[in-house]
Amino acid sequence: MRTRLLPRADRKLSVVGLGTWQFGDGWSHVGERDVRTILDAAVASGVDFIDTADVYGDGRSERLIGRFLKDFRTSAGERPAVATKFGRRGPQELGSFTLDNLREWSDRSRANLGMDTLDLVQLHTPPDAVFASDAVFDALDTLVEEGRMKAYGVSVETCAQAMTALARPGVASVQIILNVFRRKPLEEVLPAARAAGVGIIARVPLASGLLSAKFKPDTVFAEDDHRTYNRHGERFDVGETFSGVDYETGLAAAAEFAALVPEGTTPAQLALRWVVQQDGVTTVIPGATSVGQARDNAAVGSMAPLPATTVERLRELYDRRIRGQVHHRW
Repeated sequence: MRTRLLPRADRKLSVVGLGTWQFGDGWSHVGERDVRTILDAAVASGVDFIDTADVYGDGRSERLIGRFLKDFRTSAGERPAVATKFGRRGPQELGSFTLDNLREWSDRSRANLGMDTLDLVQLHTPPDAVFASDAVFDALDTLVEEGRMKAYGVSVETCAQAMTALARPGVASVQIILNVFRRKPLEEVLPAARAAGVGIIARVPLASGLLSAKFKPDTVFAEDDHRTYNRHGERFDVGETFSGVDYETGLAAAAEFAALVPEGTTPAQLALRWVVQQDGVTTVIPGATSVGQARDNAAVGSMAPLPATTVERLRELYDRRIRGQVHHRW
């Protein structure tokens, strides 16, 4: 597994991490025993970065990861780095992001994860006004000074939010949607992050599973799966579900995408490999609901770069099928 430095956190991360929204809610339920086997398989395969949030299952994801960390052992005694997110437990307005609230949220995550000092905390896709607030970032600096966290970053919905955050000297990372069907961050965000020494954590790399090329027009998702209840942005930003791509359009594009997959590689691995080789990406955080998925995802961390011909055909597919729907929106 290759690693890359997250400069402002002074830590190297595996180029493939593990996203854990599925350990909380919003997807088909993952049982506690399965969570543990997935975490074990991911780490055994070289993953040393785990991403979670305080609202995933109202803390369930954090608590299960905390139990895993408590029992974690390696010959070197080094545990994986864990990033959590906060900011969506209160009203989505600037007034919620006070120092007292940030302290309360961080203390809850510290308790859930069993960590005195959190490795990395990210503002969880807050409103635009939060990114523009000096007081919010001063409060985050205070939490670092108090030892509640080692470093902080932001999780964003839009490239404009990312660019605002990159101007903040204390921001260690920007988490942003980046995949074969969401390419706008390549234009300004990734170059600016490289120049600033800020890490990029790429989320939703499979476009909510579209790029696994397993879905069909009659595929049925559970009622409590965000691919059912948020398909049109009913609960949160529609860009988080299928990357904002209309489902039928996504299916057609995914079929073409699958035809480009090299022999011996899965569609998901092709999608992840494309993200990993983008200049400026520190780590990509696919989820996994089985041991097999965790291992297959991790294997991408040692794969060779994609041929230039494949990269170009993926760009052409995006331009022809997807760009008009999403590029101007986020």
